[in-house]
Amino acid sequence: MKARLSCIASMAIIAALFSISFRYIKDFWLLAFVNSFQLHIAVVAAIACIICFCLLRSRLFIALLAWSLVLCAHAVSMQYDFATDGQYLAGAKPFRLMSFNVLRENRKSAESIADAVLASEADAVYIMEAGAVRSVLARLQQTYPYRLGCGVGTPSCDLLMLSKRPLRDARIGTLSFVSQERAGFAQIDLDGVTLNLAQVHLTKPYFDEYHAEELSGLSRELINLKGPVILAGDFNSASVVPDMRRFMENAQLKKVSWEPATWPIKAGRFGIAIDHVFARKPATLISVQRLPNNLGSNHYGLIADFMIAAE
Repeated sequence: MKARLSCIASMAIIAALFSISFRYIKDFWLLAFVNSFQLHIAVVAAIACIICFCLLRSRLFIALLAWSLVLCAHAVSMQYDFATDGQYLAGAKPFRLMSFNVLRENRKSAESIADAVLASEADAVYIMEAGAVRSVLARLQQTYPYRLGCGVGTPSCDLLMLSKRPLRDARIGTLSFVSQERAGFAQIDLDGVTLNLAQVHLTKPYFDEYHAEELSGLSRELINLKGPVILAGDFNSASVVPDMRRFMENAQLKKVSWEPATWPIKAGRFGIAIDHVFARKPATLISVQRLPNNLGSNHYGLIADFMIAAE
């Protein structure tokens, strides 16, 4: 009986660890979503190894514990890759952004979402699945008179970019046929500095190779932009996943070291960050905070502060 339990437990732990270790062999799209939970799976596996060793006294669980701890350590170290240094040039100007996937069906919370947007004192606001707030656009327009999306630049109402300053060269783009019109780009004049704003809502990573392809297309878009860049939105993937790491490296983007968890809501701070805020110099990301309330959405919103300098 003891041998049978040891075999069952060890096979379950090995399967879990292999699922998050395969990334080191090949970046396979079917496991991309699992890779977002590398730290969570490795921690649970380590705890299971300790419990199983205490009960079953098999040396195999010591080896599996070592495997788990190595994966934990790498998951933690990846949080610090691409981290902002927080350093900015003299004369840089402050800028605040709010980014929030409000959930398309969440129309009953439209007024509460509008309250949160106005209370944020953000200079610009990115809203994904913005159909939920269509009823409060007139109210928001009093503070944010310039927008892209929901009838401006496109008839669709998935992406919505709001700004206190005029939006120049504003456009909605498509990164793949799976996610139609889910990339927004614009420029604003920040007291003489041209700031590039970019907003995305990417497809889920387990839909074949589309997530990686969308990131590749987005990278090409960002590389062609000159000057400071702010990018945010719903990426449906954690920043530790291989395609996200390639994307941040190629586009020369920085993030905060430990991004606030935004999904799933019930997990609270123990969830994962699939909504991100990135910056490219001379835009310096200073901080990212999670909204205290999800306001009826299945994501938490984010508020980010930057310092923007001229090139």
